[in-house]
Amino acid sequence: MGARKMIQDPVHGSIPVDGLFLEILNRHEMQRLRRVRQLGMGNMVFPGANHTRFEHCMGVFHLAGRMASNIGLEREDSDTVRAAALLHDVCHPAFSHTMEDIMEDRTGMDHMGLARALITGTVPNRLSRDRDLGEEPPPIGEVLEGSGISADTVCDLISYPESRTFSLESFAEGNRASYFPSKDYVHQIIHGPVDADQMDYLIRDAHYTGVSHGSIDTDRLLNTMRVHNDRIVLEKGGISAAEGLMVSRALMYSSVYYHRTVRLAEMMLTKAADTSGLDLSEIYLMSDFDLTSAIISSGGRSSRIVRDLLDRRLYKSALVLYTIDLDEDTSTVLQRYLPYHKRRALEWEIAEAAGVDDQDVLVDIPLKSALMDMAKIGKTDVSILDREGRVRSITKYSPIAKALQTRDTLDWAMAVSAPRGKREAVERAARKVLSL
Repeated sequence: MGARKMIQDPVHGSIPVDGLFLEILNRHEMQRLRRVRQLGMGNMVFPGANHTRFEHCMGVFHLAGRMASNIGLEREDSDTVRAAALLHDVCHPAFSHTMEDIMEDRTGMDHMGLARALITGTVPNRLSRDRDLGEEPPPIGEVLEGSGISADTVCDLISYPESRTFSLESFAEGNRASYFPSKDYVHQIIHGPVDADQMDYLIRDAHYTGVSHGSIDTDRLLNTMRVHNDRIVLEKGGISAAEGLMVSRALMYSSVYYHRTVRLAEMMLTKAADTSGLDLSEIYLMSDFDLTSAIISSGGRSSRIVRDLLDRRLYKSALVLYTIDLDEDTSTVLQRYLPYHKRRALEWEIAEAAGVDDQDVLVDIPLKSALMDMAKIGKTDVSILDREGRVRSITKYSPIAKALQTRDTLDWAMAVSAPRGKREAVERAARKVLSL
């Protein structure tokens, strides 16, 4: 069996790691994740939120193994999905989701696409500055293949967040056609209505932020999981546990992930990185420290923003548009500015109208993003199997699940922020530019 370690995790207890998985865990690509905070700038509001992507990947690996065992996967499929679980966040940039827009702009790929490129060896796996540390190791994909695991299959499990042609209605009728026509239940362990990824991050993030929304009955969920028509379903006895997971997710999004002050700090860091003049094409290889040090060393206003941020001298809200107050015309206007470059152009236009520097204006429009649409609808469509072998959406059994499909995850749709002494001018300019 080779080397074996028992790693103590504050959320899941003892996690055994051996063989191939220990080899992957010890690689520098995975060790970087020890220096990437799971919640980005979340510790600006929740001081305990200093946990890392490394811990999260360990937790997903552990839960994916338990799920694979509970639904009876063969050894090959179990090893494949556990490898995908361990590697699923290997290319999260510094400060995690905070820098996702910047990374996509500079590389043309999100963290899942970059994971495929890193694993297959089509992008560098070390920062330029670190290539003197020794001989370049082979791509992770070669290590996987050497252990009898298909690197392409692992990358497929990571890279596709949903089965794009799947509908619960066709599934209930026995039509198995989907983006993954075979063994889609393996894919659902990583990306599904009840998957290892969200189970871990909800429990772990609640633990470290100190909020009380992350209580999830993982044992009940795992013990009621079954495979039916190539999909993971829950027996009816798991409905209450699934409701608990969905409520936890909804509350964590509104109270933690999209907390306005957290988002403000993240927008400040994004602005500093974007205007620093740095080459950020290797941001997927950088740690939090690497990024902040580089921006501070770059000098100028970007350096000042980061130093203010580290001392928690934050911009102030100049204008907030609340969901309940939006009319159709205003919603249509906001939709135009969802793409990264459109938001940057809006910031420039507001700054010009206010007579301030471009770096003095931050615009955040999270409400109607694809992420929120998936979190609100796709992630609540849990499949329930009754004793007669019929499969229905959980919304047929649960008023809670049905309500969550129509609940606005956030109560705000747009926030414009500026330094304290400039927010009045920025507010007037924002109202003028947006015709409010």
